[in-house]
Amino acid sequence: MQIQLSQPLTLLNQLSPETFLAEYWQKKPLLIRQAIPGFTGLLDPNDLAGLACEEEVQSRLVQFAKGQWRVTQGPMSEKTFKHLPDHDWTLLVQGVNHFLPEAADLLAQFNFIPHARLDDLMVSYAPDGGGVGPHLDSYDVFLLQGSGKRHWKISQQTDFTLIEDAPLRILKHFETEQEWVLEAGDMLYLPPQIAHWGVAVGEDCMTYSIGFRAPKTQELAHEFMHFLQDHTQLEGIYQDPDLAAQAHPAEISRNMVSKVNHALQAIAWDDTLVARFLGQYLTEPKPHIVFAPPRKLSLKSLHQRLSQTTLHLALASQMLFWQDTFFLNGDAVTAPAILTPILTTLADQRYVDCGTLTPEQLSVLATTLYEAYLAGYVLMREDME
Repeated sequence: MQIQLSQPLTLLNQLSPETFLAEYWQKKPLLIRQAIPGFTGLLDPNDLAGLACEEEVQSRLVQFAKGQWRVTQGPMSEKTFKHLPDHDWTLLVQGVNHFLPEAADLLAQFNFIPHARLDDLMVSYAPDGGGVGPHLDSYDVFLLQGSGKRHWKISQQTDFTLIEDAPLRILKHFETEQEWVLEAGDMLYLPPQIAHWGVAVGEDCMTYSIGFRAPKTQELAHEFMHFLQDHTQLEGIYQDPDLAAQAHPAEISRNMVSKVNHALQAIAWDDTLVARFLGQYLTEPKPHIVFAPPRKLSLKSLHQRLSQTTLHLALASQMLFWQDTFFLNGDAVTAPAILTPILTTLADQRYVDCGTLTPEQLSVLATTLYEAYLAGYVLMREDME
């Protein structure tokens, strides 16, 4: 089911993006009534269930029965849905923007947050009473209500004790501080570490969660050290012409420790190297993502066809840039000056109208992105229809 988003959107109501970022982002929750007037969703429950049955889609079914939580990981089967009760369960589907063009359009409305922070769009469906229990998220999230109603409770509590042996990280003691019922088009912004609990009320309920990744510092450090292995080349070998006899031959000497410590001080990095790491790390596709290359074209054929079409990022592609270096799905491309504004547009808005380009720009663009096209990272308009 395709639903057109109303234009212009009023995501933040009377707040400017600058005010929202200064006063709310990563600071405090914000309830926005009718963020998207008339919005009831981008797909119906059957569409969502169909996605959950696909092998390449990440999905979970969360049930609460007889005082116990149970989680079933996708892909689901039609049989699973036939035997569900009429209450107290939730279906969650991750990365819907990788499969639904309208979902990518919805995410584009949040462009006041840098793409480097965007994770994905998760869509959940729940009948009456359905939810995933009180919990914390380590990332920023906008909870946009589609069809139905959801009762949200939030708390800035410091008691993070979890229910033992539960398959989800569910808070054992939840203390409601604020609560609202969100209806179609309403939206709730929550910064990280705000405890929240959403429950479907009455009729069937669908919620659209726009999540923004916030990697743990330990994760960043681990990945950066791994990145450095391929980007660090230290000269020389260990030398000890001043070696002296030791009372204990098995002892690692202070002199050896000092020499190696000094040698390792040569490992260094600057903003450019960190930016390159971030570009590759943040655009690297998640392990489950698979790209479907279009039919193979020669470089000459691609060049000829580009002049009459629009070039798009594939729905699952991620593209960022730092200065004149562009990162597409973990690969770095240094753009010639003639392409810099074109690739900037492609990264910012996820498409570029090639009909406005000069013959020279088209030639360089085709050559630069030819391998990316063959991999399915970028597509011409007709490939997406």
